[in-house]
Amino acid sequence: MRSSQFAVRIRATLTVAAGFLAATACGAVNTPQSPPTGSPTTLTPAPSSPTPERVNTSPSPTPTGPPKFSAQVSKVTRAQLPYSWRPGCPVPVDGLRMVTMTYWGFDHRPHTGRLVVNKDVTDDIVTVFGRLYGWRWPIYKMEPVDVYKGDDFASIEAGNTSAFNCRPATGSSNWSQHAYGRAVDINTRENPYVSADGSVAHKNARAFARRPVNAPGVINPGDRVVRAFERLGWEWGGYWSGIKDYQHFSKGGG
Repeated sequence: MRSSQFAVRIRATLTVAAGFLAATACGAVNTPQSPPTGSPTTLTPAPSSPTPERVNTSPSPTPTGPPKFSAQVSKVTRAQLPYSWRPGCPVPVDGLRMVTMTYWGFDHRPHTGRLVVNKDVTDDIVTVFGRLYGWRWPIYKMEPVDVYKGDDFASIEAGNTSAFNCRPATGSSNWSQHAYGRAVDINTRENPYVSADGSVAHKNARAFARRPVNAPGVINPGDRVVRAFERLGWEWGGYWSGIKDYQHFSKGGG
């Protein structure tokens, strides 16, 4: 090898080595490093760093239970009572009110129902049914009897809870308290009308003809449902002699 070529290679090698040493000194070589032993794993912001904005990381509010009981009392019109009211009824239409309120269903959920009652007993109705809702005491259905064209048998067959219906008392020519809007029938399948001989008119209610019965929506002698009505001066048909009307509560008897 000629001496001139050897000198060129020596100069080139020295140039590369000098460049490497300069890069290392300036930090240009990106060699991974482990943190020193005993050093913290989190970084503390410099005192001059601005304080970060507070972020609310708490979960959004979630419902803790069903909605509270609510009730609204409103006037009714003749058009809303096409079957249950007629001229000659013992109470005029303007003497009645529609109570729209929540009730606890057999499906363990809240529902909205409607009862037509005398305007004089709306406070009683709201008070009692508010207690039933608070107890989660179940009601199967709550619709005005006009949904069944005023047919009391059809309403009972459907297990419906209803109030006003301008009709005579069962087996009598006298007005029922339902005709005054001062009576309510509750869970008509679970609480049937039982004749003196122990028979019931509705086949779906035969299993509930005797008391006591331990089942949802059943009214038994002396239970809290009966006591809630009694506090407000209402009578229970389950205490009648001879026939038993377990579904029936009325103010003023009959």
